[in-house]
Amino acid sequence: MTDKDKLQAVRARIDQLDEQIQGLITERAHCAEEVARQKNIAGDNSEYYRPEREAEVLRTVIERNQGPLTDDEMARLFREIMSVCLALQYPMTIAYLGPEGTYTEAATYKHFGHSVKSRPLSTIDDVFREVEAGAVHYGVVPIENSTEGAVSHTLDMFLNSPLKICSEVDMRIHHCLLGRMNGLGELDSIKEVRAHQQALAQCREWLDANLPGVPRLPVSSNAEAARYAAEHDGVLAIAAEATADIYQLNVLAKSIEDEPNNTTRFLVIGRKMPAPSGQDKTSLLLSTPNRPGALQSLLAPLAAKGISMSRIESRPSRRGTWDYVFFVDIEGHAQDPDVALVLQELEKSAGMLKILGSYPRAVIQP
Repeated sequence: MTDKDKLQAVRARIDQLDEQIQGLITERAHCAEEVARQKNIAGDNSEYYRPEREAEVLRTVIERNQGPLTDDEMARLFREIMSVCLALQYPMTIAYLGPEGTYTEAATYKHFGHSVKSRPLSTIDDVFREVEAGAVHYGVVPIENSTEGAVSHTLDMFLNSPLKICSEVDMRIHHCLLGRMNGLGELDSIKEVRAHQQALAQCREWLDANLPGVPRLPVSSNAEAARYAAEHDGVLAIAAEATADIYQLNVLAKSIEDEPNNTTRFLVIGRKMPAPSGQDKTSLLLSTPNRPGALQSLLAPLAAKGISMSRIESRPSRRGTWDYVFFVDIEGHAQDPDVALVLQELEKSAGMLKILGSYPRAVIQP
């Protein structure tokens, strides 16, 4: 058999596999439709989207992956299959911090797939309000960056919101410099660089080295910076590469972030807390009397039960001068026996305890 014949045989095999794969996806879609029919017959009003179930499916996909595709590539393929099948059962609308082209939009599609309807909103407050009002099914908001820390506005919204954290999404952030010009050219022609304040901070060293003296203007989002740059000469924006296509801008420089592992964590917020998935986190809001050793004493039950605390962040409580609350992430689900016992102890000793949510740990990595 000649090399040409061998190549032709491989291509024929690929055609056969494509037909089989398509048939199996169609069969899976029919099964999804049947689930919806049976739920309707039984009058079952339970949620079609179950974060814990989807996390379990994706973990199983990763466990049985034998390459050559990476675990995350394989998980992303199944994420899209699950998304389109869920849309047959129960079309969902997801609100996110917009406008179009933000990293929060990318996080929305990474988590839910591209078969949901997305609704960009101008502020984090708006995302919370739309979910609380039932105008959308879920919302996606940023919560922290690996180099610049917490998104304070999101933390503050949890102080009074009844919403629960349902899932988390980790996104590797690669910033690009965008503009209408074909190149950086003379610095005198550049009036300013616009971006979200965290993006400006994440690219500080690159900007110092390459655009010294150029004013930096923080705006509500990187996508808003790109929109403005598309309408004004001499204005540059820091945003994702995909944003350049949306706003018809040129990519002048890629990967200008100072830290190569720059990652942002996003939260999916909804009205119900998911069931345990086996690999979960629980987020808490705590307050404690302002006295020496109070916080250490409050958190002692975690150590006693061997429960890992992955994050703690303090914020003003807005109830009094120098009065603070603490946002804490721990490993495990609120229904896990050891976690449940710790929560009972915290409820007795904390000035305030609010369970913000128990939810699956991020499965698809950045």
